[in-house]
Amino acid sequence: LGHAVLCAEPLVGDEPFAVILADDLMTGDNGGPGVMAQMTAAFQKQGRSLLAVQEVPLEHTKRYGIVKGEPAGGPLMRIDEIVEKPAPEVAPSRMGVAGRYVLTPRIFDEIRNQPKGVGGEIQLTDAIERLMQHEAIYAFQYAGKRYDCGSKEGFLQATVELALQHADVGSSFREYLKTLSL
Repeated sequence: LGHAVLCAEPLVGDEPFAVILADDLMTGDNGGPGVMAQMTAAFQKQGRSLLAVQEVPLEHTKRYGIVKGEPAGGPLMRIDEIVEKPAPEVAPSRMGVAGRYVLTPRIFDEIRNQPKGVGGEIQLTDAIERLMQHEAIYAFQYAGKRYDCGSKEGFLQATVELALQHADVGSSFREYLKTLSL
């Protein structure tokens, strides 16, 4: 992910920017603002890099970047520590980074000047950890739901739940589901 973000530098330049991971489909609560809209509003007030986070089961910490920090008011937590995919027994918390980021352009310097990390890859998490030495970074506990569309089950859950909420097809799809023998 770090290398992919670095590839965007010529387009981003010296401006803050968002990273949206396509395998995480995220919606706001009850038709409210989407997660990225929430984060953009928080960034405009805070002016610091933000990472969307959610509490994950302890056994899933090895799937996420995990953060630890101190409450900073509302949905914000100032990050003290971030670790890429830690084993459950060494995870600093259960707060996992979900697939949304708002980052300051300083991240590009950190990515460019770091060695390969977990899995022999340039990890965005490692660059964020290095960025913390220069500026405060905040975890953002969003209001909404995340679907892990990188898994077949998560993709199907998102498809069914969002289809049921859709103004044009929700009602007819609900009736169709009732005809199934489950």
